[in-house]
Amino acid sequence: MRNNEITAEQRLLNSDGEIENPGWSRRQFQRYHRSDIKAPAYRIKEWDYYMVLHDGGDDDSYAVCFTISDDGYVGLQSISLLCLNKDNPWEHTETVLNVFPMGRFKLPQDSSNGDTEYYDKRLKLRFRVSPGKRVIDACFNNFYEGKRLRAHIVLEQPDMDTMVIATPWDKKHCFYYNQKINTMKARGKVEYDGKLFTFSSDRDYGTLDWGRGVWTYDNTWYWGSGNANVDGHDVGFNIGYGFGNTSAATENVIFYDGKVHKLDDIKIDIPNDIDLYDMDSPDYMKEWTISESNGRFEMTFTPILDRSAKMDFKLIVSDQHQVFGRMSGKMILDDNTEVELKDVLCFIEKVHNKY
Repeated sequence: MRNNEITAEQRLLNSDGEIENPGWSRRQFQRYHRSDIKAPAYRIKEWDYYMVLHDGGDDDSYAVCFTISDDGYVGLQSISLLCLNKDNPWEHTETVLNVFPMGRFKLPQDSSNGDTEYYDKRLKLRFRVSPGKRVIDACFNNFYEGKRLRAHIVLEQPDMDTMVIATPWDKKHCFYYNQKINTMKARGKVEYDGKLFTFSSDRDYGTLDWGRGVWTYDNTWYWGSGNANVDGHDVGFNIGYGFGNTSAATENVIFYDGKVHKLDDIKIDIPNDIDLYDMDSPDYMKEWTISESNGRFEMTFTPILDRSAKMDFKLIVSDQHQVFGRMSGKMILDDNTEVELKDVLCFIEKVHNKY
């Protein structure tokens, strides 16, 4: 099993701008400093992405996603609102593009301190961090069909494990430093088009995807995440692959009552997904299967909605399929306890980017 766990404070990058100690950790023990990067500023990618999800069954389920990103020569600030009812799913994503931000948004260098903010005449978006919680505030004018979206959501973050991974590429000065924080209990509301989408901490959860790094130009990855209350326990998972040289560690974990249980290789099988770079052929809306190399994460995934988006500016290409659906199966903790998931609302995505 690939399992280089980082357990002590250290610098992420050495004097050559390379990851000093590739591996994974439960906290951000490796300290990221933008000034340590040796690649040009237009190649640096920094983002905070939050997803908050309410599972109210087949007729009352929804999610909202927020992104603030500085990807060097382009910034992508977005909000997605998704209705995940079985018979009538719906989604809309609205994005503000910025040219060559290259660090001017001043995104924090760790996930535990500082506010992440974006403001213009149309969009106001702020992520605040304080002890034990995270607060999301948003106002998006003309989000869709001339209507405004507003949001105020609080995520509870007690002292708990997270998933952090430091991954190099086999190319000089390229690396990926990423943290996933799952099972944060959510409360608050989103208002849009006269409708109120509420979140309650006794049933709803949020997830943070925090990333910093320098990528190679052409990448395809798979990523899945979900949270649920299972028999009174806070349960979540993070699965994925496709980014860089993962010989030191994978990003695959189970979250169970605030503790991480480490997994090895995951395989996500989408029907007719034959070619890694072919984004059009897979049957995204048919049932998927997910398996782990040691049999500790064996699932089926039944899609509800494919949030697909494609942007092609020749040199900059992004083709995304973020598929929301329900996960069922078993996962096994480090002590061999078996946990059953039944119709847990979550997502899995396949993304191909050139930029």
